[in-house]
Amino acid sequence: MKISIITIVYNNREHIASCIESVLGQSYPDVEHLVIDGGSTDGTQAVIEGYADQLGYYKSEPDKGLYNALNKGIKQATGDVIGILHSDDLFYAEDTLAQIAAAFKQSQADLVYANGMYVERDDISRVKRVYRSKPYKKRYLNWGWIPLHTTIYVKKEVFERYGLYDESYRIASDYEISLRWFKASDLKTYFLNTWVVKMRLGGKSTTASLQQRKSAEDLQIIRKFKLASYFTLFSKIGRKIPQYLLPKFKKFS
Repeated sequence: MKISIITIVYNNREHIASCIESVLGQSYPDVEHLVIDGGSTDGTQAVIEGYADQLGYYKSEPDKGLYNALNKGIKQATGDVIGILHSDDLFYAEDTLAQIAAAFKQSQADLVYANGMYVERDDISRVKRVYRSKPYKKRYLNWGWIPLHTTIYVKKEVFERYGLYDESYRIASDYEISLRWFKASDLKTYFLNTWVVKMRLGGKSTTASLQQRKSAEDLQIIRKFKLASYFTLFSKIGRKIPQYLLPKFKKFS
């Protein structure tokens, strides 16, 4: 089973190397890493080119936003399973992809998802937010539940059956496509109860200035899928409170 990892990046010279090295350091042997750069101007391209012979695919050109870039990567991916690792982020452990591959083989699922955490941007040993998931039940969606998107791995055929990211959304298309998948009655999901990713705080949808726009898009998506409107939106937002509080009272690493 080949796993394709897609990384999209724009002007992130500081962290792109650690992201690539996190993929290269995986114990699972059959991995394809696709890096889609949006035409960076800060030296990011030079860093990526230093790893060019170890990448499955690399392209640098202007794009129409992060979901356009992700769609470019998906179209080029040749793996059986596709996952996302953003340029700020790292796999939780060296055997993360081995665990994900084993989960697909054991469960025969179309989609595997797990737990993720957010860490201090300049000190990844400091956990700031934990995003635990649980086995899926349809009613959870009305309560704003959805797995952290970078913990979701899907078979490539899922994109072929259900389509790519909707580029009309600028910041919440990952929520839309996740609902598309979890509401599909013929798609088998499996929860892998382990940590798989460390995400540095400060990404596109984690900055406070963009939360209002994200909530507006979330509400459009909630209504599109006929969930419980503002109740679902406020529940989705409210879920973040314990995620930030838990690391203050319990040590995570």
